[in-house]
Amino acid sequence: MLDSPMTSQLACVVLCAGKGTRMKSDLPKVLHPLLGKPLCAYSIERAFELGASPVVAVVGHGAERVTQTLQKAFAGKPLSFALQANQRGTGDAVAQAKNALQGFDGPVLILYGDVPLLTRATLEKLLEAYRAEKGALALLSIEMDHPHGYGRLVRRDGALQEIVEQKDATVEQQAIREVNAGIYVADAKFLFEAVSQLKPQNAQGELYLTDIVKAAARSGSIAVVKASVEETQGINDKAQLADATKVMRNRVNGIHMRNGVTLLDPATTYIEDGVTLGADTVIGPLVSIGAGCVIGANVHIGQGCVLTQSTVHDGAELKPYSVLEEAVVGMKNRIGPFSRLRPGTELAEDVHIGNFVETKKARLGKGTKANHLAYLGDAEIGQGTNVGAGTITCNYDGYKKHLTQIGDNVFIGSDTQLVAPVKVGNGAIIGAGATITENVPDDALALSRAPQVIKEGWAQRRRELLGDKKK
Repeated sequence: MLDSPMTSQLACVVLCAGKGTRMKSDLPKVLHPLLGKPLCAYSIERAFELGASPVVAVVGHGAERVTQTLQKAFAGKPLSFALQANQRGTGDAVAQAKNALQGFDGPVLILYGDVPLLTRATLEKLLEAYRAEKGALALLSIEMDHPHGYGRLVRRDGALQEIVEQKDATVEQQAIREVNAGIYVADAKFLFEAVSQLKPQNAQGELYLTDIVKAAARSGSIAVVKASVEETQGINDKAQLADATKVMRNRVNGIHMRNGVTLLDPATTYIEDGVTLGADTVIGPLVSIGAGCVIGANVHIGQGCVLTQSTVHDGAELKPYSVLEEAVVGMKNRIGPFSRLRPGTELAEDVHIGNFVETKKARLGKGTKANHLAYLGDAEIGQGTNVGAGTITCNYDGYKKHLTQIGDNVFIGSDTQLVAPVKVGNGAIIGAGATITENVPDDALALSRAPQVIKEGWAQRRRELLGDKKK
């Protein structure tokens, strides 16, 4: 509870308490991911974009899990929580936010954790209408040809008088096509007085938030702003979640393309919200880029690449079907095809990582190349080094991980095993097929092959002994 009045011009209550039984999942509905974020994160983000402070999330089902997720996602933001212990309707849910907003006397925006597609522009129109009308309440409405299940807006002489829910509506009222979107702005004093007087006098036996409209109409006019069905669609099952994901994906892809990014097939490109892409970057089909990735300018990302929490600098090329996980790719790198860069990979400028090469906690210097069939784990490799095909760093002894250090301008022959901990000095050469268990000095040649033995005619004699005359 606050000791002094709040000075913010807007507060927000986001209702996140519902169980979401139609999702048929143990995960609380508002935590189901949509393009890399929990459903409820979108409404909370819109509230912060509008300058709301504080934002109160009303939690109920899975309260602890929802709270922990949102605290992590919005660390440092003025986000607080209120608990609706029993699911008694939306009016009761809003009432639980009263203590969190003690002392606030401005407008309160009411949003829902399962309505992720609302845009900032629509909400700004709602706030403008509220301020212009100077009444107690403003709300969003939508027009529907078949509004079954929605609360109907009942008007008299054009002025909104009340909202009647589907189960309580008369036949005449059910014919109304203008329906409630459930999004409100209300004066804080009016709001909490109104919800405190709600009665469960309806077919559901719940405290309907919509009943405050009748009280607002008695005190003055109500501003109504038309919105689209798409924006105000709630998510109740996984089919609707998939539909909303497609809408959001198209929005995100459109923003990137208008900012100069080329998507060769936008319909199959999956870019999560919260990705940075530079101009003139080209992205092929079937690419997936997770939230938090930062991609520079003039980057080419080939078909089927998957990136999570990674940074790719200007001019790099990711060839098809490469996978990056918490990796840093330097300028003008050439990666893939079929490369896997695991967490802790840091590549300097002009590094080449080729087909079927895997790296993990590996730092490679400028111009270093590992073009074929290698594993580089827990490794520090200098500049200008060439790592031959089939090379592996043997970093795990069954108990601990160990570091392999390779200097500048080293040549490592194919099929080399580097048994960590081990260090290879600058300019050294490792012969193909070597197993390196000891440090190699600068500019040295290291070999560990058994001497080659040739026995003339042995193969022919063996065939004759076995009765095999084929040559």
